[in-house]
Formats: sequence, structure tokens, C-alpha cells
Amino acid sequence: MQKKYLLAGSAAVVVLAVAAFFACKVNAQKNVGIAARVNGEVISVDEIRKGYADNPQIAAQVPFDEFYEKAVDVFVNGKLLYQAATKANIQDTPEYKDQLKTAMEDLARKVYLEKTVEEKVNDAAVQKFYNDEYVAKFESKKEMGAKHILLDDEKTAKEVIEKLNKGGNFDKLANEYTKDNTVDLGYFTEDLMVPEFTNAALALKVGEYTKKPVKTQFGYHVILLQDVRDSKPLPIKDLEPQIKNILSQQIVAETFDTLHNESSIEKFDLNGKKMPEPKEEK
Repeated sequence: MQKKYLLAGSAAVVVLAVAAFFACKVNAQKNVGIAARVNGEVISVDEIRKGYADNPQIAAQVPFDEFYEKAVDVFVNGKLLYQAATKANIQDTPEYKDQLKTAMEDLARKVYLEKTVEEKVNDAAVQKFYNDEYVAKFESKKEMGAKHILLDDEKTAKEVIEKLNKGGNFDKLANEYTKDNTVDLGYFTEDLMVPEFTNAALALKVGEYTKKPVKTQFGYHVILLQDVRDSKPLPIKDLEPQIKNILSQQIVAETFDTLHNESSIEKFDLNGKKMPEPKEEK
């Protein structure tokens, strides 16, 4: 009989343990998506995720999981302050109402400009600018593709050239000697390099390297000319951010011009005298 009670007791413990496990699991599921509760008010994970997304500089440096742990405390402190301010009826004070009016006006201006720009800076506008302002006005230039080995002194540069003359591999010698991390300079036009470098590269045939060290303000170069070609317009995807920025600035300027032209505006000096209208430039 005693054995039966012991077994029954063990079964009860197991049942309680299982029940506790599932209770914890249910409670955990209830809290999924909730970052914190502050005096009953919920701070959601989505709020913190939005704060993370709205700060791309932080997002580029810190993963969300790491940001989240610290952000929870920041959001909790913010909620505590807001609750305290509400309890103290801060919203009824003149200071609050004055600053709220300013903040609302600032926000309205910001959102209005953002929406205006967003509506007009679309794919069609970007494509039109690319075709009309970039491709149509593009002037092709000679581009050189080159590698270089940069050295501190002429003696070492001559040593490198001597090894190239004996059949040495340019890349291997560059890896051994150069003080510049960038060996392959890619393609560049004449105006992008210092004159001494450009003139030396122009004097080479494709596949040739300089037989004498080229001195510039950076040191002594051994240059290998890999290719010469006519420059072509960059693809639209490479220019899209710059085009959108240009269009955005244009639209903001046009928006102010339109608002001024459609509005009645009077301006007064400190003495209350009406200021004269600015003369239009011819």
C-alpha cells in the first residue's frame, strides 16, 4: 500500500512539472512581440525594430539583437518619463502647448516635402534625367587601365624594373615591394591622376611598363599599362542615388517657387515698414 502511495506521489510530481512547463511555454508565447510592460503599458518589439530601421547608421554597425538589449532600457525609461509627465498634467502647461505647436508645424513641413518629393522622384523621372541630362550630354574620353608599384626611393624602383626586365611577374613584385595597398588602379581618365603619372602612362603601349621610375609627390612608380579604351556612360543603377538627390533638390526649389508665386506675401522691417519686393534678375 505504501508503495502505491509513493508511486502516486511521483506521478503527481511529474504532472505538476509538465503543467509548469506548459504554463511557462504559454506565458512565453503570450509575451512574444512584447519588449516590456511599464505599469501595464506595452512596449512592442516592433517599436524598437522601427527605431532601429530609422537609424541606418546604427543598423550598419550593430546587429539588431545587440541593439535590442540596450534599446529596451532606453524605451522603458522613455515610457516612465512619459507616464510621469502625463500624471503631472504636463500637456496642460503653456510650455508644452507652445513647443507642441512648433513641433507639429515642423513635422507638417517635413512630411509635406517628403511626400512631394516621393511622388515626383519616380522611376520615370530618374530615367528621363539619365537620358536627357547624362547620356545625351556625355562626352567620351580616353580611359587607361593600369597597375602600379609604388616605392619610397628611386634605387628600389630601378631594382624592380630590372627584375621585370628579366621576366619577373608584375603582380608578385608588387606584392613584395609596393607600399600602396591598391596595385590595380582600374580605369581612369587623364585628369584623375597627377600629370607626371598620366604623361608616363600615355607614353606606354598596352602591355608595356615604364623602363624608368616615375617620380610624383607620392614616391616612385613603376607603371604597367593594361588597356586603353573610350569611356562610356555609366549604367543607370550606378547613378540612381545621385540622380535622385539632384531631382529632390530641384523639386524642393520648385515647390518653394510655386508656393511663392501662388501666395500673397507681405514682409516688414523692424520698424513695421513694408519691405520692398526684391528685383528680378534679368
